[in-house]
Amino acid sequence: MPAPDVFPLEGGCDCRYIRYRMNTPPLFVNCCHCRWCQRESGASFALNAMIEADRVLLLAGQPEIVDTPSASGAGQKMARCPHCRIALWSNYAGAGPLVRFVRVGTLDQPDLLPPDIHIFTQSKQPWVVLPEGTPSVPEYYDLERYWPAASLARRQAMLPAIKAYQASLRDG
Repeated sequence: MPAPDVFPLEGGCDCRYIRYRMNTPPLFVNCCHCRWCQRESGASFALNAMIEADRVLLLAGQPEIVDTPSASGAGQKMARCPHCRIALWSNYAGAGPLVRFVRVGTLDQPDLLPPDIHIFTQSKQPWVVLPEGTPSVPEYYDLERYWPAASLARRQAMLPAIKAYQASLRDG
């Protein structure tokens, strides 16, 4: 986890129409090597910083929200620049609009958010060498085991809102 003194961090799309600011460190940074992320990103993995949506401030522009399928079948809402089409973040069905999976590569200083864990390594490209000292798992992981205590506390604080969101989906 990066030092809190590097925040806020800013980022945006290639054409600079969309600009945003992450005000605090993310909850956790996943490097996902699943085939779905490989296909969706056109790269060997996706690097996502999970963060509460209210900790990401939109500074300029308005992203287009694109409903996109996901491996779970529940889909995701992907925020893209309407001009250059760069994917900035996704909101997955579990927490909906409350948690953003910010694409680390869209940060002005992406090197400040290295992955906390490599996931779905069973399908990683064989030539990708994972760094020693960073946890890696064949599929998904147990949050309680890998997340820092501060991130778990932040997640716990969000759970009532997440449960209310999920209930609103069930109740239509």
